[in-house]
Amino acid sequence: MNSTGFVKRLWALEGGTLQDDRGALVVGESGAITLPCPSFLIEHERGLVLMDTGLVPGAAEDPIAVYGEMGRKLSVSLTQAQRVDRQIEALGFAVSDVKHVIMSHLHWDHTGGMYLFPHAEFHVMSGELQYAHWPLPAGPLYRLEDITPTRGFKWNEIEGPELDFFGDGSLVILHMPGHSPGNASLLVRLQSRTILLAADSAHLRSGYLSDLPMPSDWNTLQSVQSLRRLRQIARSHDAMVWILHDPEDWAEYRHAPDFYE
Repeated sequence: MNSTGFVKRLWALEGGTLQDDRGALVVGESGAITLPCPSFLIEHERGLVLMDTGLVPGAAEDPIAVYGEMGRKLSVSLTQAQRVDRQIEALGFAVSDVKHVIMSHLHWDHTGGMYLFPHAEFHVMSGELQYAHWPLPAGPLYRLEDITPTRGFKWNEIEGPELDFFGDGSLVILHMPGHSPGNASLLVRLQSRTILLAADSAHLRSGYLSDLPMPSDWNTLQSVQSLRRLRQIARSHDAMVWILHDPEDWAEYRHAPDFYE
């Protein structure tokens, strides 16, 4: 891996919330929890990169109309200001400025705003697109209403365990299968620090630290192996690990309009 480059800035974009039981996120836990659903905007000298697109913008008006019974059961909440396009615009950019969209995976709480970026190149680990269309009957984790409209978009399916995105070590996509076949984490190298965006390789910090996966993960063994690899990479790079759905991480770390550089 080349290690000569840095990204300029990283913003965490607030993207609404949903409510669930901890036991649905980490084996053996229990208790109600409110989960953030963020996206991340990354500025590199070669252009803007967005990681994930959050909830459907229309859910800001009526989450039940968008998500049906799932929206009611999980108390999906999104304001107009939390829409991914509004978050980008609030930072002084246009949605059309985003050149690349990296999808950590294609579950419904990450894919809601994909349709807003028809001009961008999309990147996902190999196997995820196919599985999203033909998943095992393990719950409504994929939402074809988000995915099908992107069929004509430019998609790049990434092969191998990792991709040095710009060839300079500043942004590395890491294949972390288990939660889904093409689940990925993102290593972001800034001048001040290195940040490892875990995505859904872990859902809460307690699971990350204890090798405890999500009960409905696609492959439990691979989930545990990915958790161990995630910790090894974090140690190797002395990286700050951000568990994206963990509300304590969201409260502790900076989010837009503040940023890391």
